[in-house]
Amino acid sequence: MSGRGFTTLFAVILFTFLALLPGPASAIKFQLQAYRYPQSKCIWNPIHNNALIIVTANVGPGEGQQVDIEIVDSSPQKNVYLSKRAINGETRLAVTSHAEGEVGVCFKNTLDSNYSPEKASKAARIIDLDVDIGADAVDYNAIANQESLSGLETEMRKLEGIVKEIVDEMAYLKKRELRFTDTNTSTNNRVQNFAWLTILSLAGLGAWQIMHLRSFFKRKYLID
Repeated sequence: MSGRGFTTLFAVILFTFLALLPGPASAIKFQLQAYRYPQSKCIWNPIHNNALIIVTANVGPGEGQQVDIEIVDSSPQKNVYLSKRAINGETRLAVTSHAEGEVGVCFKNTLDSNYSPEKASKAARIIDLDVDIGADAVDYNAIANQESLSGLETEMRKLEGIVKEIVDEMAYLKKRELRFTDTNTSTNNRVQNFAWLTILSLAGLGAWQIMHLRSFFKRKYLID
């Protein structure tokens, strides 16, 4: 087998293997109940920093109901990437994450004030949500058309994106392991310092009690 043929076969086998791995994408279909003062319903997905996120939401029909969407993350800063009101039909949104953690796609279904109270309990809209993250969010067909890539080159570009995600995942896990190791070491040091402080405090308290009792007995002429 020639070198080019071996390279092609290896690329096909590697792509098939990586394609079978679970990707960072999720699709869900649910019913969103309408309320006069609704609470947000969020769908969460794990993300890495600087990850491309494509959100496709298909909102079913519903008279007298307004569906709002908001994309947030679980970082301490509570970043709000995008907020859009009164979405209908298919809505496609793209954002880039700013922190490690989770990204949440949140919906609110607000009921119109003129809506019939008898029908309010049945008011709801169907949400068909698809979230693509990282390599799954990249439109490789558009890239292939723009850069005039062959089929094999396009598959290799996909492989490059998937491998990069795996490398980023390993780097993130290593970073977490180092952080947990530092936390464990710091906790052990604090426990050790507290133990020494407790021992010294008990030793000092014991010495003080002995001196106090000795002084008391001397005053009572019980000892010389």
